[in-house]
Amino acid sequence: MNDPRWEKLASILVQHSLKLGKGETLFIECFDLDDTSLPRLLVRKALETGASAIVDVRDNCIVRELIRHGNAESLRRWGEIDRTRMERVDAYLGLRGARNISELSDVPSDRMSLYNQEYQKPVHFDYRIKKTRWCVMRLPSPSMAQQAAMSTEAFEDFYFDACTLDYAWLSRALRPLVGRMDAAREVHIQGPETDLRFSIAGIPVIPCAGEMNIPDGEVFTAPVRDSVEGHVRFNAPTIYQGTAFDGVRLEFSGGRVVRADCTAGDAEKLRSILNCDAGAPFIGEFSIGCNPKIFHPMRDILFDEKIAGSFHFTPGNAYDEADNGNRSKIHWDLVQIQRPDYGGGTISFDGQPIRIDGRFVTDDLKGLNAEMPQRV
Repeated sequence: MNDPRWEKLASILVQHSLKLGKGETLFIECFDLDDTSLPRLLVRKALETGASAIVDVRDNCIVRELIRHGNAESLRRWGEIDRTRMERVDAYLGLRGARNISELSDVPSDRMSLYNQEYQKPVHFDYRIKKTRWCVMRLPSPSMAQQAAMSTEAFEDFYFDACTLDYAWLSRALRPLVGRMDAAREVHIQGPETDLRFSIAGIPVIPCAGEMNIPDGEVFTAPVRDSVEGHVRFNAPTIYQGTAFDGVRLEFSGGRVVRADCTAGDAEKLRSILNCDAGAPFIGEFSIGCNPKIFHPMRDILFDEKIAGSFHFTPGNAYDEADNGNRSKIHWDLVQIQRPDYGGGTISFDGQPIRIDGRFVTDDLKGLNAEMPQRV
């Protein structure tokens, strides 16, 4: 018997996230899926809605071959074909498995850069994100449970709790934070090995309540491009382009990363990513995470960036919705958790603390503290 929680999740995706309508076309792209319950349900629900569905099933081992051994022409041709398909759909859903999160770790940096330039940028950054209604998500698996240091059963319970949140409630709860960020000019973030200042004046503020990511729960904007000053150490482990990094520490001057180190991982590769183009060492996004069901990192950014009591800071491309003008072929969300169990920290707007040790402290924002662990 199918787990009924898949049915609930499929309904959220079709009705809330994508708002799929009659006569539209949904493109479902699947990577490394061992369980096809969700894509099968999504095809059925799309057709019941009067929409059409197309499905592509991909294996990241094969994707690795295409990137590792491809040249500029072959990657460009691949991008052109997939861009043409993307231009003919109304909605996109990316379903990503996690057989091996390090599958691309041995792809040389120059090849990953070429792939980002010839495939990711034209297909996803330039078209899918800007021109379609889209949502991306991970699907649970034993390997994801292992990443989270949980049993498979416990991880599945956590997964569905986090992904099938009451997004109507979340949308309402995020509004006061949007208002605070809209009105703010200077942000000051303090914590262990962290003292950052930057302006968000004049940059749009976007609440995220299940429309483009599942799970969701964040409010994002971007710093004024040249305003970032100071230093930050990220305490959530991260993986980017198939390579793991821990303890990433960045120093900024005039908005630009001027020094980058990590406590574990390839520091030279870290620096090469942050210098892959003119926009990579500048920040394209600042976001406050507040999903009340997610508390600990698992080296999966779709979950980690939503951690209650966290913020993320993103070298690379800015989103059109909150555009500070920065353009890059990378977009790397780096997460710091500020709850006491991770060392604490404070976020202040224009000199007023709005969150201390991961808990919102102003009356209008305290609703976002629901179900968060108490201070220890």
